[in-house]
Amino acid sequence: MASPSNRLKLHGFNNLTKTLSFNIYDIAFADSAEQHRAYIDHIDGVYNAERLTQILTDVANIIGANILNIARQDYYPQGASVTVLVAEEPMRDSRPLSDTPAPGPLPEAVVAHLDKSHLTAHTYPEAHPTGGVSTFRVDIDISTCGCVSPLNALNYLIHSFESDIVILDYRVRGFTRDVEGGKHFIDHGISSIRDYLSPDTLRKYETVDVNLRQENLFHTKMMVKDFVLNDNLFCIEDKDLAARERDQIQRRLHREMQEIFYGKNL
Repeated sequence: MASPSNRLKLHGFNNLTKTLSFNIYDIAFADSAEQHRAYIDHIDGVYNAERLTQILTDVANIIGANILNIARQDYYPQGASVTVLVAEEPMRDSRPLSDTPAPGPLPEAVVAHLDKSHLTAHTYPEAHPTGGVSTFRVDIDISTCGCVSPLNALNYLIHSFESDIVILDYRVRGFTRDVEGGKHFIDHGISSIRDYLSPDTLRKYETVDVNLRQENLFHTKMMVKDFVLNDNLFCIEDKDLAARERDQIQRRLHREMQEIFYGKNL
């Protein structure tokens, strides 16, 4: 925590815009039409608009934003969207800049600290037409103006979803002025999004960084390290599969994960 003497003294409001884009993927094998429908129904039930609203409300609490309006919608035949508008509060003199990378709170320990703008969540369940592979994607964007980064909500979000792949983008836009009139294009130190991930997350996932520090643009991709087939089967268990079928399914799922992680067909 920065002491008052080390805090950046600004001329007016800190109007830097900080945006965290959080994309997660869950990969499952659902072979028959009935299994696929059951998987989609399961995802729509677990991550419906009401659940997404609760997650975004918790995020607003973490970053200390006041909720002005919530718009949410469940779609037919599948998917859901939620948009939350939030308002800034006057910055208290006691509020420090968030210049120390550290994991944010877990879902059971939500706390507060921030100012502004909007939160969105959209879900995209889909399936391969013939291969039995189903993929659930959720996109969450947190865009804020103020002195604290939305990275504070990252730990909570990762622990709120069962994720095989997580893709993260963090960008700081614009500038704010100090009392001498000098421009500041970022107000906190950051070398990588990984600095904000909790130890259990870093143990669970393989991570790759692509960072453009001179542009205040940070990108991290994560893929689960230990692939357990049973965790990715829907309506069936691996013990009920013949060895050859089990190997084929595992190769399909692993290829799906690799293609999403590297962003290309293999």
